[in-house]
Amino acid sequence: MAQMIGLKSTLLALCSIGMNVLAANAQEQQTAIEYYQHDNVTNQIPYFDNRFRIDAQVDELTLLFYRQSGSPPVILVQPDGTKLKVNYAKELGIEWYDDRTFDMIKLKKPMPGPWQAIGNILPNSRIMVISEVKLEVSPLPEILLQGETLKVVGKLLNGEAAIDNPDFRDVINLDVDFFSTNNSAFDNFGAEPVKLASFRDDGYDLDEYAGDSVYTGEFELDFSPGEWLPIYRIKMPMATRDLQQSPVIIRPTPIDISVEVTDDVEKQHTIIFSIDPTYVDPDSIILQGKVTYPDRQVEPFSVMEGKGESREHKIPFTEGGVHRVKVSAFGKTTQGREFRLVTPEFSFNVERVEGGLEDYASTDELDSEAVKQKRAIEAELAAQALAEEQERLAEEEKAKQQQLYLMIGISNAVVILLGAIFIFMRMRKKKKK
Repeated sequence: MAQMIGLKSTLLALCSIGMNVLAANAQEQQTAIEYYQHDNVTNQIPYFDNRFRIDAQVDELTLLFYRQSGSPPVILVQPDGTKLKVNYAKELGIEWYDDRTFDMIKLKKPMPGPWQAIGNILPNSRIMVISEVKLEVSPLPEILLQGETLKVVGKLLNGEAAIDNPDFRDVINLDVDFFSTNNSAFDNFGAEPVKLASFRDDGYDLDEYAGDSVYTGEFELDFSPGEWLPIYRIKMPMATRDLQQSPVIIRPTPIDISVEVTDDVEKQHTIIFSIDPTYVDPDSIILQGKVTYPDRQVEPFSVMEGKGESREHKIPFTEGGVHRVKVSAFGKTTQGREFRLVTPEFSFNVERVEGGLEDYASTDELDSEAVKQKRAIEAELAAQALAEEQERLAEEEKAKQQQLYLMIGISNAVVILLGAIFIFMRMRKKKKK
């Protein structure tokens, strides 16, 4: 059964029934009556000339006005003629959020009677009254697998009615996060929270139709398996509410990859896919992937047929070096749910030497060798940098000494010149006497 999340404001069950069009003639009144006969309980206030009525029973309500992009915020005219503007809303205890395309205004104990909104409100729009916003979310499957892409469908409600206004997507964000339960029995103990995705109603990716009020969340479970707590979050300009589902367990990927290598250029390497039947039906599994060879050539492949808990795919012996295998798996869980997932990248190394195969290393061993090579290169670079720095310092010291000698020479020359001038002047004075 779908779970519910709501903004618990005390808003408008009474308001939506009691609000009528303030009309100037009987035809306008008939339009409002027909509207209420159509759905009986509404989430919108029908209006004429941007006029609407608020009943005396309403203690609090939130209004949403859609207006032309970039136009100034609306101005509300109360029944007594006084105006409410965004500039001094805070002083009056009014929560007012103005965006480029809408105004969201929360009023407490609004004045009963006919109101009017002044501004560039979009034609044919209705003033939306935000009451108890809820998100109905389909429950997560019991079996979740690491690496799978999961589709979760939600429906956004205002009170008990679906929100079918496409502009509402600009007002609200629907997010989902996974938090570790910090259960020490699982691998994700102490893991950081994971932000998965946002619900969308835009017709892209797994969302089937844009603007159909069905919000689709596409979650890629490409993080550590373990016990996680799903949190759904509704974020509006003036409020945020969370829905916490029951903890779920993400199981490790059911596909394990290994390889049998050959040292004969006339033969082939065999990639082996072992399927864990604990949570998936092995006979339903089909595989699609690609192999990246040491020369960076990429070869796609698929394994469409096979029964039991093992599949194989052969690749040619081209040259020594690192081979990388990336695979997507499609199948059914033991409960019959269709799934698709991506396995972690698998790498293996083949090094050819005279006489045949010298070495075969798994990814962990490759990482160890890579670390050693990296450290050796870093040490060589550090030694080179140190030598260059010492050479630079020696050059600077030599330049300083040369500059010092030059300054001493100049100083001595100046002293000698001044002394010569002094002697010359004294001798000249003596001659005059």
